[in-house]
Amino acid sequence: MNTPKVIAYLKPTCGWSQGVRAVLNKYDVPFEDRDIINNPSQRQEMVQRSGQPLSPCVDIDGHMLADVSGAEVESYLLAQGLVQPTDRPVGVPIDKSCEDAMP
Repeated sequence: MNTPKVIAYLKPTCGWSQGVRAVLNKYDVPFEDRDIINNPSQRQEMVQRSGQPLSPCVDIDGHMLADVSGAEVESYLLAQGLVQPTDRPVGVPIDKSCEDAMP
């Protein structure tokens, strides 16, 4: 199985972003974590590439998943056969908004 090339446009602490990171780590998928809050050029690139301003956005082998949760990223990876199913726990919610993820 080939390892997909993944670029994830994420916020440092947002629940949606944490969920995406958790899913990619669950499946040991290496990814480039692009901080769209502290690096405005990364956010601009995300908007340009995805065609919209909402995050997270995840580019998997050139296919952009825009405004997605970790659960949606997981579904895509499994449906495309890019990862094998696993019951490995992730430790964080994979489908919670920034506000829901705050203590």
